[in-house]
Amino acid sequence: MITTLLDPTLIITSASLIGLIVIAASLLRAWQGWLDLKRQELDRACARGAGEDGSGIGTARIELADLKERIRKLEAIASGVEL
Repeated sequence: MITTLLDPTLIITSASLIGLIVIAASLLRAWQGWLDLKRQELDRACARGAGEDGSGIGTARIELADLKERIRKLEAIASGVEL
């Protein structure tokens, strides 16, 4: 009976299982930490965006105007008009 408990295969198997559980637990903890970090980054970005009093809207308008200018230039090129 005692020889069965000290069988090398059983010892290696149980040590491997314990090692796998430790690795899985540490990876899960690291994943949760990474998710918490990303949540904090999103919260900071939202808080910063809300505190700027519409500067995000101004940036969007500038980008929209830039896109319209590019489209106007491409249409001019397509129709053969020199700018």
